[in-house]
Amino acid sequence: MMHALPIPVTSALRAGLLVLGIGLAQPSWAGKSTDNESEVLPSLQELKQFTTVFEHVKRYYVNSVDDKTLFENAIRGMLNGLDPHSAYLNTEELSELKVHTSGKFGGLGIEVTMEDGFIRVISPIDDTPAQKAGIQAGDLIIRIDDTPVKGLKLQEAVDKMRGEKGSPITLTIIRQKELKPLKITLNRDVISVKSVRQRLIEPDYGYVRISQFQNNTAQDIIRAIQSLKKDNDQKPLKGIVLDLRNNPGGVLESAVQVSDTFLDAPKLSYNHLIVYTKGRLNGSEIQEVAHEGDILNQAPIVVLVNGGSASASEIVAGALQDHHRGVIVGTQTFGKGSVQTVIPLKDKRGIKLTTALYYTPAGRSIQAMGIKPDIVVHRLKIDSDKDEDIQDLLLREEDLQNHLNNGENKDKTETPRRTETDMINLDKNPITRRLFTIPTTNCMRA
Repeated sequence: MMHALPIPVTSALRAGLLVLGIGLAQPSWAGKSTDNESEVLPSLQELKQFTTVFEHVKRYYVNSVDDKTLFENAIRGMLNGLDPHSAYLNTEELSELKVHTSGKFGGLGIEVTMEDGFIRVISPIDDTPAQKAGIQAGDLIIRIDDTPVKGLKLQEAVDKMRGEKGSPITLTIIRQKELKPLKITLNRDVISVKSVRQRLIEPDYGYVRISQFQNNTAQDIIRAIQSLKKDNDQKPLKGIVLDLRNNPGGVLESAVQVSDTFLDAPKLSYNHLIVYTKGRLNGSEIQEVAHEGDILNQAPIVVLVNGGSASASEIVAGALQDHHRGVIVGTQTFGKGSVQTVIPLKDKRGIKLTTALYYTPAGRSIQAMGIKPDIVVHRLKIDSDKDEDIQDLLLREEDLQNHLNNGENKDKTETPRRTETDMINLDKNPITRRLFTIPTTNCMRA
């Protein structure tokens, strides 16, 4: 029962406190972690403080603000204060998250985030107007046509960059090592994100590029290898280059399936592990293992990574490295070793909540550390410039505010296999049954 509060409370606030305190629908595993209700419910003192601030804002703020906006802002602030990847998702943001897994939209073809009031390019998407125009990872967009970016929300800036196929747009960009801002004019196109591309480098050797991990990436990898074999006169490949550079991540299950494609369980150590996670609740602990069969029959793999390789791509690189299945070449990866679970709320809203840290088969946490290549190769520079590689100047997980510390933990023997009852009971909405790995607080496509 709610206690009476010593200050006036609106009816909307009183109803909201009931929802926040005791009426929030919980995942099926949430109640298993504690028998003490006080660990879940806020204390009366915190509720008093919250309602006091709420009333002050309602009464004294320069503009009138409705209860719905205040509650939504409170929820958003609560999640944003946890770590760089937990977030409240309104209708548009939840829809945007779905675009990350299947994605078809009119725009430029860039992964972007907000940084210091400007738009930072995480990476251009392959075969899009942005990539063809020379936009690079790390570019800072300060103006969209005649509109300054400063002061815009990320969603507003992305809306301005999206548009109908063929419509022109001019971006003003600040780039490392460039003395003056660059103006790049390009035409929008329909962006149908293709996550896998392949080509035969020379007889018997193939190149496979994964730009992100979508729902069907594992199936696309199988088709890509089959296509390479066909191009190789149906002869087995003697090796491939697997390019994960500037791959910002995606769906965890896809990363697991891609790794499994190249791993033959009987030949593996570490209990055939691909990745495992550990969290505070039992239901957040999962263990993914490889199965019998290797599509390349143990042919060598060289995996290319850099500072733009994050989360799901780090899972693949870590699994292949630990099992000595591939040689990792490039520069240190982004270092995002946390897992986010998408939990839907009413009215087509949701939350993206960090529920676990993930570990490579050998028990390494890459959180705020990244995957260190077996062979370090910096970006090739044709001129005589001796300055630091732009990839080494990009933000990494350890640079993000409120990032989680590395949760180094070698104990993986007791990690349970995921079961249906451990997962959130949301069978009617498949998007919520996936664990997403996205490298920034707000990552969108334009």
